[in-house]
Amino acid sequence: MSDTDLTDIADDADLLPLEVEEWLSWLATEKGRASSTLEAYRRDARRWCAWLRARGLAFDTVREPDLEAYVGHLRHAGLAPATVARAVVAARSLQRFLSEEGRIPNDPGADVEAPRVPAGLPKALSEPEVEALLAAVAGPRHASRSQGRSGRGSGTRVDDAMARRDRAILEVLYGTGLRISELVGLRLGDIDLESALLRALGKGSKERVVPVGRHAIAALVEWLGPAGRPALAPEHWKRRGDSDAVFLNRRGGRLTRQGAWLVVRRWGTVAGLDGKLTPHVLRHSCATHMLDHGADIRAVQEMLGHASVSTTQVYTKVSTDRLFAAYRAAHPRALR
Repeated sequence: MSDTDLTDIADDADLLPLEVEEWLSWLATEKGRASSTLEAYRRDARRWCAWLRARGLAFDTVREPDLEAYVGHLRHAGLAPATVARAVVAARSLQRFLSEEGRIPNDPGADVEAPRVPAGLPKALSEPEVEALLAAVAGPRHASRSQGRSGRGSGTRVDDAMARRDRAILEVLYGTGLRISELVGLRLGDIDLESALLRALGKGSKERVVPVGRHAIAALVEWLGPAGRPALAPEHWKRRGDSDAVFLNRRGGRLTRQGAWLVVRRWGTVAGLDGKLTPHVLRHSCATHMLDHGADIRAVQEMLGHASVSTTQVYTKVSTDRLFAAYRAAHPRALR
């Protein structure tokens, strides 16, 4: 059976057996995995089940060599190292769950290691690039040029509100290092403008309190003021939960992840950063610039909501690489 056939099978949700659904429920209830993580594991389970089906294998007949062959299959299919590693972790986790539940006689993945993923360096913007991006959203006066000319009246009012919203989105993403899902999930009660703090709901539904800088607070005040968010709020809310959303779309509903992503991409294009800017790049930039200016790595870890400081340590290498690059470029005795 070809890889294309396997892909088609893997996309068929009907092939997921009850054991897989029980495993996913266990991950959600016992391990507190986020919905996005569960969806990724669901896709990985489909791929694993398709591979087993194509070889006439069942969960209880899988052995260690089978898992090793599966790793080779994924690599041969040209998947990214991170995708291969996650898929193997998912298959091992499922088999271990079934073993601990007494559904299969043993755990075939106990001695199978997930492939190592090369440590990639985050792509951070330079500080001048961030300044250019934030300057691109100049506020309501810039709205008629950036959002489209609507003339006078309600169209201009909405465009002014959208410009205030976009400025707040960019300032908060860079100023706090929030993930895009955390940003669009913000509720009005999560923001304390007076104390310059916000409450973010991170991975695994873990809450953390994040400080908000002066510029981001100013942008939020503009957005939450009469000419901002109220201009987009509808007379009747269509969905439960939209009424307390911090960020709204043009139709008055809660802004989605995709909508926020498009906001960032649009202003990146305006600022000449087309192809370089994503919401996660702003998160990377926040962490890198904090470390560049002497922030303690534990404080950055807490602010970003990293479960392990090892995740945060990759940013220290970015800062060190920048230091070495500056030294080699500027010091007269740096080059041999």
